[in-house]
Amino acid sequence: MPKTKEKKPERILILCVDRDDDIGVKAGIKTPVLGNKENINAATSLALRDPEEADANAMFEAVRVYNNLKEGAKEGEEYQIATIAGSELGGVGADRKLVTELTEVLEKFPATDVILVTDGYTNGAVLPLIESRVPVTSIRRVVVKYSSSIEETVALFSRYLKTLVENPRYSRLLLGLPGILLIVLVTLWLLKFELIYMWISFLIVLGMFLLVKGFRLDKAVAGFYKWAREYSPPPYPVQIAGFSAVAGILLMVVGCYLGVASAKDAVAKLDPYPTSTGEWLTHLNVLSGWFISGSIALIVTGVCVLLSGRAMRWFFERDPRLWRTIFIVVIVAWSWPIFDQASQILIDPAFPSTGLVIAIIAGLPLIVVAVLVSFLLRRRYASFFREKEDKIEEFKEG
Repeated sequence: MPKTKEKKPERILILCVDRDDDIGVKAGIKTPVLGNKENINAATSLALRDPEEADANAMFEAVRVYNNLKEGAKEGEEYQIATIAGSELGGVGADRKLVTELTEVLEKFPATDVILVTDGYTNGAVLPLIESRVPVTSIRRVVVKYSSSIEETVALFSRYLKTLVENPRYSRLLLGLPGILLIVLVTLWLLKFELIYMWISFLIVLGMFLLVKGFRLDKAVAGFYKWAREYSPPPYPVQIAGFSAVAGILLMVVGCYLGVASAKDAVAKLDPYPTSTGEWLTHLNVLSGWFISGSIALIVTGVCVLLSGRAMRWFFERDPRLWRTIFIVVIVAWSWPIFDQASQILIDPAFPSTGLVIAIIAGLPLIVVAVLVSFLLRRRYASFFREKEDKIEEFKEG
């Protein structure tokens, strides 16, 4: 006797889709909503908030389909009901949220088939997203019936007009901008300006509005205000390092300015004044010397201030990079007399080079002493930095 293949159990999901997230916006319900009782409660809550909401009717229809299928269920069939929602903004964001919630539902209830229930207006956008993940065997469209009488038409028009007035998304564009333009035009008319100025003002206001909305400047301002209101200062070591960085950079900028001013004064004293590229190149060494002479003091001081703030941060954070930073500060400070002597030689080649040689030779023992002191202090206070070093090693190994 040939073996008969075992029939796989059918797990059918009745899925209700609310692409514009009315259930979240109006009723404050978090999706996905999984389960018969949960969907009844959610649909009831949404209907109480807005009795004319089509998505509430779609959810009740999904519950009705679920109950009918549950009553006539055959052996090996399992049913579940769920509601997922997108976003009120629509577009790609809504579709991505729908896919995320559908994946979450399928993880809890791995369905073999889906019966889709919608309000009938979003099938074209929703159906491909669902079919790419699970087969859709049936689609139930729920369209709310409205009376064709004049009274119902007036009531429907009034509701949409109320939405335009009360919803900030629409009222800013349809009411706010025309209101500003009318105020501007009436003001110019009262001041008895000519018609041409009214049109110019009209175009300026319209252009400013389009500029703000086009580059989302209102969003940027709102985001900056939110950031400033919720801003929390960083830890004190970070503040020290940040302040020293700003002070150091400011000193370096001022130093460069003084160097340019010194070189500019030197150019004014040149006789004859250079007029060609070749003549400028012959004076390049002198101008470079004056620039270095006027700027080196503040540049070196700025770098040392910046690195000193960084070193204080490493100390408070028990970071072993403290020793390396201190060593760099010593090297930068030692470069001051070297560059100063070199600038004097660039300005006047007859200037004795003894000072430059002494500065270089005297700095070598200074570097050796700095290295030895850093090595000894690192060994002496190894326990103080050990915890931080262990974390760094773990990070490198990972």
